[in-house]
This record gives sequence, structure tokens and C-alpha cells, in this order.
Amino acid sequence: MAKHSRNASAKGPSQRQLRVGESVRHALAGLLSRGEIHDDIIQSHVITVTEVRMSPDLKIATAYIMPLGGTDMTSVLSALERNRKYIRAEVAHAVDLKYAPDVRFREDETFEEAMRIERLLHSPKVRQDLEK
Repeated sequence: MAKHSRNASAKGPSQRQLRVGESVRHALAGLLSRGEIHDDIIQSHVITVTEVRMSPDLKIATAYIMPLGGTDMTSVLSALERNRKYIRAEVAHAVDLKYAPDVRFREDETFEEAMRIERLLHSPKVRQDLEK
């Protein structure tokens, strides 16, 4: 009998979580790119789904999104939240799972973090240390 660690999440996501997350991301991206969500705010923005993280039981999908240019994030997130039931139903049809995952939308902050690191690397103090 295999032993299960209490800190399984500390190891990172399982292969199944990664595979299902990518399938959900693909389904969401398809919905957004085809304009199947009838909402003026969503249709007026180009929205990228950068990543989807699945809970260990595959019942919650956290989708990280970024509108083109990073503008109107609050209004885009609220529009996606308003259409959550429809999105969940469409994802359930596209991804073959026992349960349709509850989709939650979050702002993808990786671009902002990358820009912060880039600014730090090009700051005079860091450049001075690198030249030594």
C-alpha cells in the first residue's frame, strides 16, 4: 500500500492536475477567442489565459488571465465572474471530467513581476555591482 504524504501539495501539482489544467486553459482560450461569451466587455478585449491551476480534487480551476495591454483588469474580471455559470457549463462540455470544475478568475501578475525584476537588474546600483 502506497503512503500518501500530508504535504502532497508541497511537492507541486500532479501530472493529472497539470494535464487537466492545460485542457481547461485550452477550452477557456477557445471560448474567448471565438467570442462565444456574449458580454460587451469581454468581446471588446483580447484576453489571454496564461495558466489554469487545478485543485487536487480537480473541482476548482483557477484561471490566470491578462487582457491585452493589461488595461481594464477590474472590469474584465467582473465580466468573467458575471458569466461564470455559462463558462463552467462550456468548459464541462469541452473537458471530459466527472465533475465540472468551478472556474475562478485571477489577475496574472507574472508580467508585472517580470517587469519589476527587469527594472531591478537595470538599476544603477545593480549595474555597479555587476561591473566589479
